[in-house]
Amino acid sequence: MNKTELVAAMAEQAGLSKKDAEKALKAFVDVVADELKKDGKVQLVGFGTFEVSKRAAREGRNPLNGKPMKIAASKAPKFKAGKALKDMLNA
Repeated sequence: MNKTELVAAMAEQAGLSKKDAEKALKAFVDVVADELKKDGKVQLVGFGTFEVSKRAAREGRNPLNGKPMKIAASKAPKFKAGKALKDMLNA
């Protein structure tokens, strides 16, 4: 499912226009992104949690020549599914 299909499904499910559903989706994505930028987390009980995963700096190897190289510390978004979502998928 791509963004257009998601917007159409949201509009139909909630009885909204596609334009309003797209605004709601954009607002959701923006709010989650802003919270993750602040190293916060967004927890939706029953659905899951969006949070930031921190990766420490480490030394790796260049796959082209095998020489050691430094890999900088970084942050990555992470989603952990909630129990209700897991149960629904496994039912």
